[in-house]
Amino acid sequence: MLELAILGFLAEEPLHGYQLRQRIAQLSGHARPVSDGSLYPAINRLVSAGLLARQTEPGASAARRYTLTLTDAGRRELLRRLRDADGFAISDSTRYFTVLAFLSHLPDTADQHAVLRRRLEFLEQPASFFHDGDRPLGADDTDDPYRRGMLTIARATSRAERSWLREVLA
Repeated sequence: MLELAILGFLAEEPLHGYQLRQRIAQLSGHARPVSDGSLYPAINRLVSAGLLARQTEPGASAARRYTLTLTDAGRRELLRRLRDADGFAISDSTRYFTVLAFLSHLPDTADQHAVLRRRLEFLEQPASFFHDGDRPLGADDTDDPYRRGMLTIARATSRAERSWLREVLA
């Protein structure tokens, strides 16, 4: 998802690595901070693959700064990753939110809606953090107040998201 976020933000405008890191951190929040040790190798992979271009600019002091831009191949790759989002990109909330943040870059509404339908299908499957054998447990099935809280919050969040998805898809 880091590479998707890089491609997505650079589809909006050229950025320096530091600016890119700030935007990714704001998107992913405190849950998944991005370190230089993960960001810059990802940038280098994308540059090596021809998906990003790096231009050198003079810095405020002697240090040079690099501006990153998305190449045409990078734009095609971004659109492919968005259009084909499936699996963990749909089921993991943080990964899905990264997809959702850039979904408007897909020019075809049908492609956007196909991604949203996959998420809706996932959310409509019975799920729980806790099970009794194969049976998922709901908030009413536990006496533990903290597990009940987890299940209540998850149910409300899922209900709100399913409602929003149905509204967008209508």
